Amino acid sequence: MRILGVDPGLRRTGFGVIDVAGPRLSYLASGTIVVPTTLPLSERLRVILDNLREVARDTRPDVAALEIVFLNTNPSSTLLLGQARGAALCALADSALSVHEYTALQIKKSVVGTGRAAKEQVQHMVRHLLALDGNPAPDSADALACAICHAHIGAMQDQLDAQGHALAARQFRPAYRNGRLR
Repeated sequence: MRILGVDPGLRRTGFGVIDVAGPRLSYLASGTIVVPTTLPLSERLRVILDNLREVARDTRPDVAALEIVFLNTNPSSTLLLGQARGAALCALADSALSVHEYTALQIKKSVVGTGRAAKEQVQHMVRHLLALDGNPAPDSADALACAICHAHIGAMQDQLDAQGHALAARQFRPAYRNGRLR
């Protein structure tokens, strides 16, 4: 399975692509979409949209993982970040990708083992888990961590869903059989 992770931001949007084969994670690509702050808001959102579409087209992921926006003390900043996230969601949806969303706490806990991990710890663990030569840039590391989180949590969720469906199928018995109540 190929996963595209995205760390949305209005100034810098990180992306990272990994391949997952069982427990093995392999690095494919990562980068940062730097959005010129001199552009009007609508054009900045288009830069995010167009570049993420291009990344999805070039790397052909099976699914996408996106970090959920946190509430900031400044409501305006939260709204602007939400708009950048919306542009990212549109690009992923336009690329016909199923999008899975995770909080920063879930991502850090999945990658580092604690939800209170510092950015440097996330970078170090991403480097270790993907056997990279050096630490990835902060935005790329966050996006790769999001993809790794989906590799871990998504695989578990798929197993739980399969077990739940099998259990439900075994437990389901019709209440009436041949006109009689069981």
